[in-house]
Amino acid sequence: MLDKKDRAIVSFLQYDGRTPYTKIANELSVTEGSVRQRVKRLVDSGQLQIVGIVPPEEMGWTEAGMIGINVQANRIAEAAEAIAQLSEVSYLFQAAGEFDLFAEVYCKDKEHFVSFLNNKLQKIPGVDRTQSFIILKLHKLSYRWGDSEMPHKETINSKKELEYKS
Repeated sequence: MLDKKDRAIVSFLQYDGRTPYTKIANELSVTEGSVRQRVKRLVDSGQLQIVGIVPPEEMGWTEAGMIGINVQANRIAEAAEAIAQLSEVSYLFQAAGEFDLFAEVYCKDKEHFVSFLNNKLQKIPGVDRTQSFIILKLHKLSYRWGDSEMPHKETINSKKELEYKS
């Protein structure tokens, strides 16, 4: 679990992953070295990823969809592990409801999407059935959650720790 200083640093980086550590340190009244060490620890432990986000269509991946996946009983973990390895899958989660798993998939075109379904996804052991939901128009692409604005000094309390709204 991240402590308050880690969460404050992550809030800055969620808004702009290129925020200089000196700026974060100044806003949080800590040293730049402290910010650098905390970010390194979070990245090394896998708790934080700092990546460039580009709308997929800008990279030539024009066919996107969510795929509901039904899996044979007692094979969900095995199937999820195999599906997670597929390069077209950007997001995979287990869900309650009609489908066991949902995958967000990006492909170069319709032919690639069909090939992905027929030659990769549906050949994974344990996958019983899939239902595709083609994304017609992307209205929002963001990996920010929680506070949607960059934290400012006025949101930091007297102990110099970021306050979070419930």
